[in-house]
Amino acid sequence: MTFSLAGRCERTGMVGIVVSSSSPAVAARCAHARAGVGAAASQNITDPRLGTELLDLIEAGTPADKAVARVAATAPHASYRQLTAVDRNGATGAYSGEHTLGRHATAQDPCAVAAGNLLAADEVPAAMLAAFATDTAAHIGDRLMAGLAAGLRAGGEEGPVRSAGMLICDAQAWPVTDLRVDWDDLPIDRLYDLWLVWKPQADAYVMRALDPGTAPSYGVPGDPGR
Repeated sequence: MTFSLAGRCERTGMVGIVVSSSSPAVAARCAHARAGVGAAASQNITDPRLGTELLDLIEAGTPADKAVARVAATAPHASYRQLTAVDRNGATGAYSGEHTLGRHATAQDPCAVAAGNLLAADEVPAAMLAAFATDTAAHIGDRLMAGLAAGLRAGGEEGPVRSAGMLICDAQAWPVTDLRVDWDDLPIDRLYDLWLVWKPQADAYVMRALDPGTAPSYGVPGDPGR
């Protein structure tokens, strides 16, 4: 029901994840990212706690591949889970339990990992990685969206996707990008539209938190500006 891509930008160190599914509000359950740590997915028959556990292990110094292996070996009902992670150093890990639904696959490169279940084609995760790697000078958000769109073009899920989301972390203690489309006929298109609106404003919203006296004005009716 889900395909996802987690990645690290080699140029900036930013980490992020995109995910899409036929189920509603997929990013609320499956996408996890933490500043200075990494990004992770807990999907298939989802246990959101496992995404947090993966990031806790990585934050404590466990490389992504070993964190995934440890959670897969110790979590209750792990055979029903599909897990991925990328850490702050670009290491990746992936796991698909024996009860992962339908056609499923994972793919890993340095700084990126993709996975999916109930897929229309085995090539979906590899297509996502290839798109993510195409332009390493681009913003990680553009690269993640390119990967998600490539996964859809490669076949995506067996059925239509209905929700999608993106999380990106930089140096701040919070995700600098947190976008979701929880139910739509074209959720990946809508997520891309949201990204195009958000991208030019993202740095300004960070500045409003860190130094509001010098931050750009909101540019809305009633705001006097500066």
